Amino acid sequence: MARRSYGKLVALLAARSRDVAAAEDALADAFAAALADWPRHGVPRTPEAWLLTAARRRLIDAARQRRTRDGAADTLMLLADLPGDDDGTPREIPDHRLALMFACAHPAIAADARAPLMLQTLLGFDAAAIGSAFLVAPATMGQRLVRAKSRIRQAGIPLRVPGLADLDDRLGAVLDALYAAYAEGWSDPAGTDARRRNLTDEAIWLAGLLATLMPEQAEALGLLALMLFAHARRAARRDGQVGRFQLEAAVQSAHVVRRHTGVADWPAIERLYTALAAITGSPVVALNRAVALAETQGAAPALALLDNLAADTRLADYQPYWAARAGLLQRQHRLAEADVAYARAIGLERDPAVRAFLQQRRSTSAG
Repeated sequence: MARRSYGKLVALLAARSRDVAAAEDALADAFAAALADWPRHGVPRTPEAWLLTAARRRLIDAARQRRTRDGAADTLMLLADLPGDDDGTPREIPDHRLALMFACAHPAIAADARAPLMLQTLLGFDAAAIGSAFLVAPATMGQRLVRAKSRIRQAGIPLRVPGLADLDDRLGAVLDALYAAYAEGWSDPAGTDARRRNLTDEAIWLAGLLATLMPEQAEALGLLALMLFAHARRAARRDGQVGRFQLEAAVQSAHVVRRHTGVADWPAIERLYTALAAITGSPVVALNRAVALAETQGAAPALALLDNLAADTRLADYQPYWAARAGLLQRQHRLAEADVAYARAIGLERDPAVRAFLQQRRSTSAG
């Protein structure tokens, strides 16, 4: 809870105060107060709201102490504007983490500080851990982070998700930060390092948040897929047991390399389906293996595998079996048999778009 709450609360406080460093200091005081108060009085019903209220009071006190300085009055008004119950406890805590990430990626902030700043403000990383992730000395990284926070305050950088015109220039830094966070957790598969423990889960959660809010951004979806594929085999790096869903995730990974190479990794797909078939004994897995086999060894061995499946009654009304069979027969120029298989597949298919595709393939075969 602490790590996820940290980023959420820093983002909200910084959105109100426009001062990331002050928000971090106030929240640190709130956590310290919680360590003293909760053991005596119990954990409150809404811990995040308790922490936010305590941090907000700390920010208000700091603003009052510098009342004569520019911006103090505005800060007090913004902090007082948070909706709350009669006792001042916020009823609902909005999530401004995505806005803070994009604020950290603003062009006014040095490029080499954007992703590190996100790691610190959203995940609470210290300069040493961030420096390790980016191969930079802790002291140097600490200076970069201080300058970046000062820049946000001095330039009045708004905490909001930018418009489409600015999105492309900032999205890369956001994705870099999330990937760096995942990589840090990935390097500790046993979870023995307290600083990295659960970090992969948190990075995946934030990547999922980004992908959910920006489903039209292919790279955001791609990063989430990359993390999930890697996570599926994380335990196997030491003594993990290979299972069905890890193998199926690896199959999807072998398919999506087409984005970079123009062709799926069919040899890998064939091997993975062979392993899946041994685990599951599923005729559908065997069918998929046959399709992959056609890409690596040709139509003849693939069709022989389908012939071996023909007696399985579970495939009698399974459209993909007949569509695959039709395609393989067509590749062997057994056009009459292919036409019969296409007809069976078309008759079993309910989706108009798929049916039209199969009809087009059938007409090509007949022609």
